[in-house]
Amino acid sequence: MEFGVVLQTNPPASRTVDLARQAENHGFDYVWTFDSHLLWQEPFVIYSAILAATRKVVVGPMVTNPATRDWTVLASLFATLNEMYGNRTVCGIGRGDSAVRTLNGRPSNLATLRESIHVIRELANSRSVEHNERTVRFPWSRRSELEVWVAAYGPLALKLTGEVGDAFILQLADPDIAAWMIKAVRDSAEAVGRDPDAVKFCVAAPAYVGDGQSPAERAHMREQCRWFGGMVGNHVADIVARYGTDSAIPKALTDYIRDREGYDYNEHGRAGNSHTTFVPDEIVERFCLLGSPHEHVEKLRALEALGCTQFAAYLQHDNKEETMRLYGERIIPALAEPVVATASA
Repeated sequence: MEFGVVLQTNPPASRTVDLARQAENHGFDYVWTFDSHLLWQEPFVIYSAILAATRKVVVGPMVTNPATRDWTVLASLFATLNEMYGNRTVCGIGRGDSAVRTLNGRPSNLATLRESIHVIRELANSRSVEHNERTVRFPWSRRSELEVWVAAYGPLALKLTGEVGDAFILQLADPDIAAWMIKAVRDSAEAVGRDPDAVKFCVAAPAYVGDGQSPAERAHMREQCRWFGGMVGNHVADIVARYGTDSAIPKALTDYIRDREGYDYNEHGRAGNSHTTFVPDEIVERFCLLGSPHEHVEKLRALEALGCTQFAAYLQHDNKEETMRLYGERIIPALAEPVVATASA
C-alpha cells in the first residue's frame, strides 16, 4: 500500500512546503492538496515549490474540477511540472464542490467530467486531442506522463470512474461502504472490457494518531475530525436529492445527513467548524482513522484486503506532525511487504 497526505494551502505557503517535506521524510509517497482558489492559496504555484524541495513525492489536487479551471490550462500545468521535475504529478478530479459552490456555481455534469478527463489525460501525456473542433497538442511536451484519478460517490459517477479512471478516490474510510463502491467501480471497468484489477483505489480520510484509550482524548480526536462528515455530507446530499433514500446506496452513507441543515463553505475542511454537529460520533469513527497505531494498522489492513492501493491522510487537525511521525515509524512499516537481507536456500 502507498501512503499520501492531504494538505490545505493555507498561508504561509512555506508551511505547506515544510509539511510536504516532512511527509516525504516520514515515508509518504504522495502529497495532495485541496483545490479551492477562493478559500486557500493557489496550489499549482505551491506544487512547484514542493517538487523543488523534495526528491520523490508525487503531488496533485484532491480534487480539481472541470468548471473553475480550463482543461487545457490544467493539462499544461501538469505537463510543465512534469517537464521540470520528472513526471511527479497526478490529477485528482471530480464534479466540483467548494471551488464552484463558493462562486454560486453548480458541480459539472458527468458528461462534462468525462470529456475533461479525456482532454486533460491526452494533452498531459504528450498526445494530441480533439477539443473545440480542433486538434490540439503541446508542441513542447515530449515525455510527460499523467494519471487521472476520479473522486466519486453516486452510482453513475462510480460507473464513469470504472470506465475511464486510472484510479478511484473514495473520500471516507468505512470498510463496508468502501466494499460496495469498489465493487461498483470494478464491475463498471469489467463491463467495458477494462481489467478491473488495473484500476487503483485510493481511500482518503482524516487520520489522527494518539493513545486512543482515554475517553477525553478520544472525544478530542473526534471533534478535530468531525468536519469531515460535514464535507462528505455535501456530496451525500446531492446523491439523496437525485436517487432518494431507498436506492442501493448503503444506508450508512445516507441516513446520517437527515439532520443536516446547511453548510458554511467559509469553514470548509476546518476543525471545530460550527455546522457539523449533525455528524454523530459513530460516523466520525467509521469515516476516519482514529486512535493508536495498532487501530490504524488494523483498519488499513481491512481496507487493503478490499483492494485499497493507497491511503491518503487528511491532516486538518492539531496533530499533524505527530501523526506523520507515528505513521512513518509505526504504521507505514507495519503495512510494508517484509523484505529480508538474507535467506536460507
